[in-house]
Amino acid sequence: MPNGPRPTDVVSQIPATVPFVAPETIERQMGQTFELRLGANESLFGPSPRAIEAMAAASARGHFYGDPEALELRGAIAAREGCAIENVLLASGIDELLMLFARVYVAPGEPVATTYGSYPTFEYAITSVGGRLVHVPYRNHSVDLEALAAVPARLVYLANPDNPSSTWKSRADVAAFIRALPEDRLLLWDEAYSNFAPELEAFDGSLPNVVRLRTFSKAHGMAGIRIGYALAHPDLLTPLNKVRMHFGVSNVAQAGALASYLDVETVSRVVRETEVARDWLVGVMAEAGVMCLASRTNFLCVDLGSREAAESLLLSLRERRVFIRKPGLPPLDRFVRVSVGSREVMERFWELGCGLF
Repeated sequence: MPNGPRPTDVVSQIPATVPFVAPETIERQMGQTFELRLGANESLFGPSPRAIEAMAAASARGHFYGDPEALELRGAIAAREGCAIENVLLASGIDELLMLFARVYVAPGEPVATTYGSYPTFEYAITSVGGRLVHVPYRNHSVDLEALAAVPARLVYLANPDNPSSTWKSRADVAAFIRALPEDRLLLWDEAYSNFAPELEAFDGSLPNVVRLRTFSKAHGMAGIRIGYALAHPDLLTPLNKVRMHFGVSNVAQAGALASYLDVETVSRVVRETEVARDWLVGVMAEAGVMCLASRTNFLCVDLGSREAAESLLLSLRERRVFIRKPGLPPLDRFVRVSVGSREVMERFWELGCGLF
């Protein structure tokens, strides 16, 4: 429509992109469903039974809006973190939080630092507001904290544990990284996989420039429910209330997340079983001469030696109705990424992949 309304200049200049091709899209193309869905780092254990019960009960009140302040869930999180409720903000997953922080803290043309090839949705958020991405290469397949801190950027993104490499920086390394950042530089610390990481740094609500982002999509098994939260100084969170969707987190999501958050035993079991299955898969891969990066997540980054070999494996497994993904940019483009579930699921994956590795 040549005479119709036009998008803004920022949006008009963004190339048409799809951050992720969904497995459902591939299934429609193939005309069949996947037996194993191991490409999105979802939990293969499902939600806590207590969360399922709570969500079922809350769905009977689905004709009412959820609490826009989410006081009960935020209060539970604040109590465990030893902070004030004002230090906690909810949204429909880390993805929405990234969009909100980009909208509030990044002006068109401003530089924003991230690792080259890191989580694409962060770049999607920054591009949507006209921010200028500055990329720091991985070093030894891991985030280069020193180089990331050296970028003179308005905002810095750190995924730790990292997606897509699965690697992890120690508590001491991250603490030194934060100290190296000027106070006027905002750090978005994506902790989607923090349940699987050792030595989790205690939250410090007094830091004026650090935001920690967490989700119920991984260890809690609620990726399809869409709920996550930010921990930060209230001064960093308050401006987001000016632009966020106040009914964006449903009452069903809030009820399920609260029940899961309080069900420490189930989450701990999921983490333990994930680690056992991950170690087993690393072992059989090693016996087959295949190397994996050391993982502190619920997925493995598996080295196939070349981009061509990784792409070939991806397609071959797809023919066997197994969905995995691969990083798109070097140096990780020679790897494939496999979600880890129970030992039983991993044994089935290895059986279906027999002869391909």
